[in-house]
Amino acid sequence: MDKYGLIGYPLEHSFSIGYFNEKFQSENIDAVYENFEIASIEDLQEVLATNPELRGLNVTIPYKEKVMSYLDHITPEARAIGAVNVIQVQHKGSKIFLKGFNSDVIGFTRSIEPMLERFHKKALVLGTGGAAKAVHFALKALGLEAVYVSRYERPGTIQYERITPDVIHEYNVIVNCTPLGMYPHVSDCPPLPYEAMDSHNLLYDLIYNPDQTLFMQKGAARGATVKNGLEMLLLQAFASWEFWNS
Repeated sequence: MDKYGLIGYPLEHSFSIGYFNEKFQSENIDAVYENFEIASIEDLQEVLATNPELRGLNVTIPYKEKVMSYLDHITPEARAIGAVNVIQVQHKGSKIFLKGFNSDVIGFTRSIEPMLERFHKKALVLGTGGAAKAVHFALKALGLEAVYVSRYERPGTIQYERITPDVIHEYNVIVNCTPLGMYPHVSDCPPLPYEAMDSHNLLYDLIYNPDQTLFMQKGAARGATVKNGLEMLLLQAFASWEFWNS
């Protein structure tokens, strides 16, 4: 039986394990999907050594960038983004060959593209992690000017306290790539001047639990278009399966 899985820490709320095991059962695929909660990226070696039937992995927080040094091959797109979230595991005799992909870009691009209007020209990307890098890459590929938002002063980023109503009007696409607002911390949201938002704003939250985060609620109350990350996750899952079996 083939095995697939997810590495990350912590893995309390994993969409993938339920999705893939349901897929395997409904499509009579002789495979299983497991969560591998590893406290350090170094533990990846043990996961590979003790699971010889492993054919593919998904990668989540906090290892999308750290895992890259363990891979034998990385697609040009994933390398350009600087993050990997899908690994194809090939067994060649006694050797294991690992190939890294990024499905975040595919999932996000296909999900947000139908929502974009001609007045959506600039975007704020909340966060600077692996998912944020993929979103930034995707937005640029879609023709938008994108800038990272962080609590800290870094090159090429805006700090939260510098986001004024004017910035909200100019950068009217806002994508939350942080865990702020994720269950069980549903009363949290990114610190933004929500009162400045209107129907020209598009708020996209990578979080899917809860269905509507406080970030989305506050934007919707001002007339903004909002969307959560569930469709993106489904599109990523489709892409993962294609990568593993390519």
